[in-house]
Amino acid sequence: MDRRTFIAGSAAAGGVAMLGSVAYGATADQNETDSGNENTGEITAITKVFGDGQKLVAVAVEYDSDIDDSALSTTTFAVTGRTVTKVYANRKAALADRGRDGRFVIVELSPDDEAAALWVTQQGSGGSGGGSSASPSPTSSASGGSGDTGGGVGAGGPKVGDSTPGGTIVAAKATLTQKGTVTTTRGTRYPASDATLTTSSVVNLIVDDFKQFTYDDPDTGQTLRYNLFVPKNYDPRKRYPLVLFMHDASVVNVATEGPLVQGLGAVCWASDADQARHESFVLAPEYGSVVVDDTYVPSTLFDATANLVEAVTKKYSIDPKRRYTTGQSMGAMMSLGLNIKYPDLFAAAYIVAGQWPSDVAAPLADKKLWIVVSQDDDKAYSGETAITQVITAEGTKVGTAVWDGQSTAAQFAADVRTLEKQKAPVNFASFQTGTTVESGSSTSAHMGTWRIAYTIPGIRDWIMRQSM
Repeated sequence: MDRRTFIAGSAAAGGVAMLGSVAYGATADQNETDSGNENTGEITAITKVFGDGQKLVAVAVEYDSDIDDSALSTTTFAVTGRTVTKVYANRKAALADRGRDGRFVIVELSPDDEAAALWVTQQGSGGSGGGSSASPSPTSSASGGSGDTGGGVGAGGPKVGDSTPGGTIVAAKATLTQKGTVTTTRGTRYPASDATLTTSSVVNLIVDDFKQFTYDDPDTGQTLRYNLFVPKNYDPRKRYPLVLFMHDASVVNVATEGPLVQGLGAVCWASDADQARHESFVLAPEYGSVVVDDTYVPSTLFDATANLVEAVTKKYSIDPKRRYTTGQSMGAMMSLGLNIKYPDLFAAAYIVAGQWPSDVAAPLADKKLWIVVSQDDDKAYSGETAITQVITAEGTKVGTAVWDGQSTAAQFAADVRTLEKQKAPVNFASFQTGTTVESGSSTSAHMGTWRIAYTIPGIRDWIMRQSM
């Protein structure tokens, strides 16, 4: 398995109110009609979230009869502007490892197509570039080499209160034509047609499993929009862990679902595989403005987030001794800051490409942390190194390792096991310089870190084993 394939595969109190049906950018235009042939029904776009954001990965074509899977091939359909990689029949509008006779034909598409990306920033799909841990600006360095500079205070980066969206959610739409014969299981042949089939509905894998709410915080007066995943077999008689994911500044002031489609930081915890191992709630706020910048003086959205965690804990059967926080860039900074200011809020934290002033970091010596950062992300790497030096001086053992960001899933699993053998409450894994971005990419090492970090399930398993 190559690196690209690996990264692509890895998906109350104060007044809590549920939002209505939220129409965000990754939905099809419901006013569009299918102009296809008389034998087809609904045409469904299927999206999936990858390390570099949500992509349109398939189209499901419904027919009026069961289709013979064996008679289909990649030349049976053509999708405008896309590369067809696989065509098979299925009994529902869903991806499958192998085809089986059914009323739906699934046309899978290459996630590497430029037109596949539904989360787009100034530097293309999948997050933001530059070197500020709050999140970089369009003018920041995006080379991904050593010297990830810019984006911080005095370098054109976002400031607290800035509400300029750093990314855009593109509507999930596709048009296709049936270029070959489609045969039913009874032998009826539906001939090729020049008629255009247009998607009229969307299935967003994992993303659709979250619900959208608003929280009005009585203490700060702030209103937070947020996404919440509730375990599918939720039983209020049981106690569940909760994971808080906080996004980077490129996701500021987009649709509520923004934190779910920008990358894997939120949705990975809600995947079927993760939920089978660790049933949990997943909470992902959408911040309307930058919460913290490189002055490390956050807005009141910082405290509103802590209050939101408490409100959700009270509303559902959540174990306060098993609450966890994670975030990338700005969200990583918030995770560190919240652990310092609210030491009893979280049992453990997964810190991805962020930093906090080391002169106030001593309270982190009592926390359980897993830190991941690229060595060529100068600000975050030096910042995290300084923090680990402080907590080491406080007597806390810190496990360390240097990883190759281009490792396979199996190699990363082995890396996690090896680092765990150091039996430290704080684990600090750094990616080797130049291994978090592909050759020729305009992506920075800062952004490249979280494209990879949330594809490593072993780290999430470690987080879930921690408790207060």
